[in-house]
Amino acid sequence: MSGRRAHMGMSVTISAATEQDAEQIFRLQYLCFQTEAALYGNYRIDPLVQTLDSVREEVARDCVFVARLGEEVVGSVRGSVTEDGAAAIGKLCVHPRLQGHGIGARLLRAAESALADQHGAKRFRLHTGHRSEGHLRLYRKVGYETVGTSQGADGIPMIVLEKPAGAYAATA
Repeated sequence: MSGRRAHMGMSVTISAATEQDAEQIFRLQYLCFQTEAALYGNYRIDPLVQTLDSVREEVARDCVFVARLGEEVVGSVRGSVTEDGAAAIGKLCVHPRLQGHGIGARLLRAAESALADQHGAKRFRLHTGHRSEGHLRLYRKVGYETVGTSQGADGIPMIVLEKPAGAYAATA
């Protein structure tokens, strides 16, 4: 266990992703979403079939943040403003060995701030699979509320959650 404690002694920093991070984000996403895929028995979910080039494009175009432990990317999230003024936030992932330390909530907050301040987002929207209890718990804790359901391109029933910009849950 000493290895894990040593890690936690180093502080995890949150910053905007650069194109140099694309490959690490790509690998991290592939690792993290294996558990999601297993939940649904579907290994064709979008984060697992996304190409490295596509991740590079998102890093260049969208609002992408990473969590770093030293040189290693241990978490990431991305967001983009949609036509209706809401910002779509997605592909939140944190390395399995560092989950449960609030990194996901910090990544979400960084994305929300940037989307509101720099892109004028009035509200935030995210989708998560109907069985993804951990994700749902986190999103509700930081102020998201279920507004509906949708079907993912991969056929998985998704829960759609939203929250207005500037609404921070007291627990966040």
